[in-house]
Amino acid sequence: MILISKLYYAAALLTVVILGGCASLPPGADFPKNTSTAFEHPENTLLGKNFDKAAHANAGNSGFRIIPVGADGFLMRMQMIKAAEHTLDLQYYIFHGDETGRLLTGAILSAADRGVRVRILIDDGETVDGDEQISVLEAHPSIEIRIFNPFNYRGHIQFFRATEFMFNAARLDYRMHNKLLVIDNSIALMGGRNIGDQYFQIDPESQFADDDLFAAGPITQHLSMTFDEYWNNALSIPVKALSSETHSLLALNDHRQELKEESRQLKADGVDYVKQIATGEPFNGIISGRLPLIWAHAQLVYDSPDKKKVESGAMVGRLMQREVANATIEVQSELLMITPYLIPGKEGMQLFKDLRQRHVHVRILTNSLESSAMLLAQAGYMHYRKPLLEDGVELYEIRALLENSKGSGQTPVISRYGNYSLHGKLFVLDRKRLFIGSMNFDQRSMHLNTEIGLIIDSPELAQQVAARFEAMVQPGNAYRLTLSTDNAASQNIVWHTQINKEPVEYDIEPARTNWQRFKVTILSLLPLDSEL
Repeated sequence: MILISKLYYAAALLTVVILGGCASLPPGADFPKNTSTAFEHPENTLLGKNFDKAAHANAGNSGFRIIPVGADGFLMRMQMIKAAEHTLDLQYYIFHGDETGRLLTGAILSAADRGVRVRILIDDGETVDGDEQISVLEAHPSIEIRIFNPFNYRGHIQFFRATEFMFNAARLDYRMHNKLLVIDNSIALMGGRNIGDQYFQIDPESQFADDDLFAAGPITQHLSMTFDEYWNNALSIPVKALSSETHSLLALNDHRQELKEESRQLKADGVDYVKQIATGEPFNGIISGRLPLIWAHAQLVYDSPDKKKVESGAMVGRLMQREVANATIEVQSELLMITPYLIPGKEGMQLFKDLRQRHVHVRILTNSLESSAMLLAQAGYMHYRKPLLEDGVELYEIRALLENSKGSGQTPVISRYGNYSLHGKLFVLDRKRLFIGSMNFDQRSMHLNTEIGLIIDSPELAQQVAARFEAMVQPGNAYRLTLSTDNAASQNIVWHTQINKEPVEYDIEPARTNWQRFKVTILSLLPLDSEL
């Protein structure tokens, strides 16, 4: 079934490349909706007062702390939502209705019950059966939910979604990939994590390693402004406009009771996460100063919600790719890049070539075939490996089974399942500056998805990420790729790693199965780079 759905998707993408699609407004575009903005007086909240004083004491800079541990990303969200006094804004590409997703739904509902205004904006590109549970909250008078660029078809049969995609590709191929949580316009959490068990690295079947960035100070108001821009955009459709079924207070109360019963237990490999939520950590540690923030200047980079029109020149707006590229090309000695999907295209390859011509040390960590959760993206990446290596780029691919979990964001217990996959998006620039956000280094993030990120002038944060990079590219955790020296005329890729502390080399790409290797080879024949 999974292969069939992937082939439907590949066929749909191929149709986009060949035929394009008919542009149109999303369903419900004419549905009446109110314009709203972020909380105007964050300085009147407990959190706002606390961090406003700290910002003044730190020359008006903003405070940051990276949250690399997946489970901590879940705990932080639960605890931040609990701390909200006035407003709660959530913007996500994926909000799954699994265990952590439903616990977060319950926390959101509790916040609304105590009078917090809640705005939830979710993309519609990757919704699966069960994710619609969040929509029931729309019945609450303090909660409003909008869907970005929705499908007409509201079910989850892949064939029907792929068919609609084929006939309306010009619109539906355009997705909102942003991830942002803002509390009282005073503190924020942004980065690359979606909402779901996989992204919090507690699911034995699949772990997506990523990072959140806790932010406080002036940058929070700028992040809120981006949320408002998306929230009030024509592509953000009220969920009540998409269904003839009106969620009632009775249905909401039933859902409240279900969520309350489920909230009593969430355990994974012996860890009781409900008890951990109650401790208040790590959030209390940040608020008290026991877990100190790093105060620094930051540049907000993001795409306009109408990015597609901005790229085509039809309107003026923001394109974050240009700003990230400008920061990257300024690197003088070393670029470290962590990206789950690496499909540079001509512009990205030229950037790497320019850096290498100036003898900049370029090192990239991405997914291996065995760790990749998206074979289509892996198929596109395969074409770039040899040219990158020929240009002198150091290329590493993370393994699915780690020998050492240091820097991975998860415990050795969860790592032993061998289902690790890279999902973080981080650039370290000369170990002095850091980019963190939702943008992958691929054509989809550059041209088809909207994204958000921060470029932070902080050697301390940059060094933290560099240290984790070094831990993750150790031979027991990653494959280092080189070109064979046997035949200069037709060099092949060699994968170097370590198993049980013994060096191992592969001249055939490591994969979970021969079938996986066969599938990605077939997919690599499709001309889909611009869609990946």
